[in-house]
Amino acid sequence: MPKILTIAAMRLLDPSGRILLVRKRNTVMFMQPGGKLEVGEDPHDAVIREIEEELGLQLPPGQVHFLDQWRGPAANESNTDIHAYLYTATTALTPVAQAEIEEILWQDPVAALQRNDIAPLLRHHVLPQLVAGPGIQ
Repeated sequence: MPKILTIAAMRLLDPSGRILLVRKRNTVMFMQPGGKLEVGEDPHDAVIREIEEELGLQLPPGQVHFLDQWRGPAANESNTDIHAYLYTATTALTPVAQAEIEEILWQDPVAALQRNDIAPLLRHHVLPQLVAGPGIQ
């Protein structure tokens, strides 16, 4: 039976609709910014904390909105599934790779879906919803 990690992840968009992808140090898969919840931490608080730690962005809590939840395979850990709390925000601020983040890039959702190096959460859930267009969460 796989290990289960509970995480909070951010679908961070820029004003033109591109999504921010991040790659952690010593990994090959791009994913959404975010991370594991600390003991007793609320997922909304966790995603705001992770965005500041990983990207240096201070997003006002009212700008961060809950989307939904997803369960599926982890990108970089074998025999591990994730239970992801998904949030969304749009920003014109410039993120800076910090902490364990090695690389960041803004990508058009259609182009991102064509990549071979994106995490299952992006490939099977987040990007298909973005590509489907407005009204789909």
